[in-house]
Amino acid sequence: MPQILLKLLELCQADGAGMAEMAKLIANDPGMTIKILNVANSAAYQRGGQKTGLMQALSAMGSDMIKTLVINESVLQAFNGFSGSASNDLRRFWKHALSTAVMAREIARAMDYAQPEEAYLAGLLHDVGRLALLAAAPAEYAVNFQADDSDGLCAIEMRTLQISHVEAGAWVVERWNLDSFMADAILYHHELALRVEGAHPLIRMVNLAHQLANHDPALPIAAEAGALCKLSGDNLLAISQGAAAQVLKAAGFLGIDLAGVDDFVAPTAVAPPAPKVDPAQQRLGDEIRNMTLLSELGQAFARQKDEVQLLKVVRQNAQLLFGLTDPTVFLMDSNGPALRGASVSEQHQRLAGFAIPLAVGGVIAEAAIQQRVDFLGRQAGLQSLADEQLLRIFNADFVLCVPMVVGSQCVGVLVGGVAAWQVADLQGRQKFLQSFAAQAATAWQALTRDRGDMDPRLDAVRQEHRESSRRVVHEVNNPLAIIKNYLEVLDDKLTRQEPVGGEISVLHEEIDRIGNIMGEFVGVAPKAQRGTTDINEAVNKLVQLFRDSKFLPPSVEIAVRLPPQACEIEGSADTLKQILVNLVKNSVEVLPKGGRIDIVNNGQVQRNGRFYYALCVSDNGPGIPSEHRSKLFTPVQSSKAGPNRGIGLSIVQGLVKKLGGTIACVSTSTKGTMFEICLPLPAAQAQAAIAPSVQDFV
Repeated sequence: MPQILLKLLELCQADGAGMAEMAKLIANDPGMTIKILNVANSAAYQRGGQKTGLMQALSAMGSDMIKTLVINESVLQAFNGFSGSASNDLRRFWKHALSTAVMAREIARAMDYAQPEEAYLAGLLHDVGRLALLAAAPAEYAVNFQADDSDGLCAIEMRTLQISHVEAGAWVVERWNLDSFMADAILYHHELALRVEGAHPLIRMVNLAHQLANHDPALPIAAEAGALCKLSGDNLLAISQGAAAQVLKAAGFLGIDLAGVDDFVAPTAVAPPAPKVDPAQQRLGDEIRNMTLLSELGQAFARQKDEVQLLKVVRQNAQLLFGLTDPTVFLMDSNGPALRGASVSEQHQRLAGFAIPLAVGGVIAEAAIQQRVDFLGRQAGLQSLADEQLLRIFNADFVLCVPMVVGSQCVGVLVGGVAAWQVADLQGRQKFLQSFAAQAATAWQALTRDRGDMDPRLDAVRQEHRESSRRVVHEVNNPLAIIKNYLEVLDDKLTRQEPVGGEISVLHEEIDRIGNIMGEFVGVAPKAQRGTTDINEAVNKLVQLFRDSKFLPPSVEIAVRLPPQACEIEGSADTLKQILVNLVKNSVEVLPKGGRIDIVNNGQVQRNGRFYYALCVSDNGPGIPSEHRSKLFTPVQSSKAGPNRGIGLSIVQGLVKKLGGTIACVSTSTKGTMFEICLPLPAAQAQAAIAPSVQDFV
């Protein structure tokens, strides 16, 4: 796709795009710039003297005309080379394309479609497959290129070239990887109104525009298509009549002379006589082609990263290679011997989950069981209700059934509608059909096997992520609760016009603490906090914080007993604060009717040959139930309200270990609960504590 056209479409969809952005875009293409200047200085826009600058020219023309001209010129630049020979007259082709484009845009505006330029481009390109076929087979297609665009032409194209112009056009546009239904609009522009009833608006608009360009708007075929777009006969007549002048104007600006085009009598589409070919040579050529295609297909299928994308690629290639209508994959159901619909087109959403029990029989079921290619026809003596339903859904003469087999295992069946005249050709290509389905089955089996290997690992990662998320939410709620309470204190003080410097400082600290918690969750290391922390100072600050913020209910008393000398540990004050907040909050929650919480620093103690500061947090509540004591520091589903309850003590244990300490708990129903946290002395103090102990021993 020409890059300027791709960028123009993006620009047309941007809300704030202006003339300056368009000028900058167009200036990148000298040919396009010259075209704009020529049109702006033509008789149609000759007002106020000669326009010598691009911005002047653009301002004179207006944004709608600019978009139309740039789209037209880009398409002509890209596709005029498809003609294959200078002797081919493309004027009639471009008149029909411009007519469809203009009417598609007017239909889009009448329907309040958000992107009328997209509809215009889709209409302009709807027959580009005819140019592609002319380039690919100029001798065979030259006569039919001048024929009217009709369903009969598509049938002849399929018989002579094994591909219709709608498929070729969709294939070309698919390669642009647009986030659009443009390729589908091209593929289905010949479909009957009933077939596109539930389709995307772009598909219906181009279908209607094509019908209007080929038929009188009063004819039933145009009226039926108009009904799909909710447009009346008067609307269609106005759109059709208004298009003629716009087409002549656009053609004039593009340098396309339409004089005499309407006098041309289009030839009837004919199938040229097949050249005489040695049957053995023909079979050899077919085999080589099929082997090459299968190699390419195998690689294409293997590149798909998920099942949905694989099914989409299988469906697209089945359409292009075999001319199947709406190919669908029915996969073996893991819950029982049945086939279930998996790959569904826009028109056949009801096939999603459509089940065909193998035990009931029928052509499709037998194709899977017998692992053979078969055709489901209206006169075939149907054996199952599912077969009858599928014939009605596909609305085709026959439904082709191709088993997808790996080794001796059938993983599904590829089905699609086919016309009666296609059956003989497809019967002669059964080997290729089976190989195609086998490639798809192999890719499907590899994907599902990889997914089976991956699922346990993904489950473990998901569980770990859930646990991490619970921990983060739990810990963030603590500073948020403090912030909420302090905001109330702040409000009271501001009302009384008292100083609030201390409260603001606390709020900053708690917000920073939230930032550190979130940073650890996403893998960002918190700012290093080196040095030591005084346990006594941290306890006093925390208790003061709880009291000032009204975090403690009036019925709960908190008492602190600390030694007079400083008790320093190595580590972050935030970590110690986080430990104490969790423990005090737990104690408050078990004292709904009031009680007492004690925080006691017992000073230096010796445990297993090491020296610690022993910090105790206790309450006189009902104690921890005996069934919970054995797994006290393991995350559990708590009976307390909230999705992240039951993990606070496991977090506390992790934080204590982070400081190099230990934690223990004693709890009874009569004396309440006490947690003893032992935090190691700094290395220098530990050495000093060891010396007197050795002297006493001596």
